Amino acid sequence: QVQLVESGGGLVQAGGSLRLSCAASGSSSSINTMGWYRQAPGKQRELVATITSGGRTNYVDSVKGRFTISRDNAKNTVYLQMNSLKAEDTAVYYCRAHIGGYDYWGQGTQVTVSS
Repeated sequence: QVQLVESGGGLVQAGGSLRLSCAASGSSSSINTMGWYRQAPGKQRELVATITSGGRTNYVDSVKGRFTISRDNAKNTVYLQMNSLKAEDTAVYYCRAHIGGYDYWGQGTQVTVSS
């Protein structure tokens, strides 16, 4: 049973930083693309950033230059370093991993940025 466990969310002031982590477990297959998505109240879930197993990254325009996605393949873990946070970054952040032909999601972690 594949599980994705996120951590690192919380409350931070505008301009501050947070680092999210997502650890995958329970699979013998290699992990392909991993990514972070977010969903703000009343809005649709949107892609924030993705990273392939080879390290190629992709970001939504609104976080470019502020967020950095990275991964540790040995630990099956993906990270999201979030700097210069803004009130509009407030959302539940979800980890997603493509493993063995299937997509798996974490339970989500709340990020709240106070202005």
